[in-house]
Amino acid sequence: MAASWWIIVVSWNGRDDTLSCLDALRPLVDSDVAVVVVDNGSTDGTVEAVRTRHRGFDVLENKRNLGFSGGNNAGIRHALERGAEWVVLLNNDATLEPGAIMALQAAAAQRPRAGVLAGKLLIADPPDRIWFAGQSFWPAFGYGGRPRGYGRRDAPRYRIPGPTDRAAGALMAVSRTALQTVGLLDNELFAYVEDVDWCLRMRAAGFEVWFVPDAVARHRVSASTGGERGSTHALYYGVRNTIAVSERHRPLPWPLRSLRRGFVLSVFLAQALLLSEGRTSFVRAVLDGFADARAGRYGERSRRA
Repeated sequence: MAASWWIIVVSWNGRDDTLSCLDALRPLVDSDVAVVVVDNGSTDGTVEAVRTRHRGFDVLENKRNLGFSGGNNAGIRHALERGAEWVVLLNNDATLEPGAIMALQAAAAQRPRAGVLAGKLLIADPPDRIWFAGQSFWPAFGYGGRPRGYGRRDAPRYRIPGPTDRAAGALMAVSRTALQTVGLLDNELFAYVEDVDWCLRMRAAGFEVWFVPDAVARHRVSASTGGERGSTHALYYGVRNTIAVSERHRPLPWPLRSLRRGFVLSVFLAQALLLSEGRTSFVRAVLDGFADARAGRYGERSRRA
């Protein structure tokens, strides 16, 4: 299907979430908007269910889990080959609001220097709370803090468009021009913080990263890896990739680099220690991620973990 806007949804053993996500996309598809579903080697019948329920959507089957980066890159290449001018990354655990694509299209027309358009993410339950409304990231410290508005009720101050350091991969649009200039997501990062790296690369190349508050999705928050506060994978990739991305974009001399690594480690250890159940496995995940960052081991998390 030829369309200038393509929505990419990556799924890994998330059949029910994926089907709910695609149900909301069905009314948005027209001659200028298409959908490609990228399956990362699911074993839960996702591909069969999508092809049965959403026959008009393109489906790509990866033989194994390529992560967020690899899965989306496959979808991006598919879309670009079919004439996409913009690709929209959408988590399979998010539900896009009806006016979101129109809001992104309007912003693309108004902001010709924008390479990335960042959508707003609301927590699915309770439905009026913000998960992402823009965010800063300071590579010198390896720190971004909470997204703007996190946990707060949506309010007028979070409905103002403007520049942001990074977009969230759960809902972001990227232009063909930016992709041709900067390239795809980094497969070596696999999952988590790859969207930060991408946005930093876009900004370094002279593109705007622009927050579009009227492009809204409701996010069920890291469902594929166990939830925002219940995933050893989130902690492992978080600490490993935060260190990698910070060192890539803000090199420091050894003493300061060591201090930054220690700071990042302490932040993630604090998160792990706040978890009430399975604390040992969470701490172990942080330490494994830190060790792999120091050793330069990237890609998918080792099976030993």
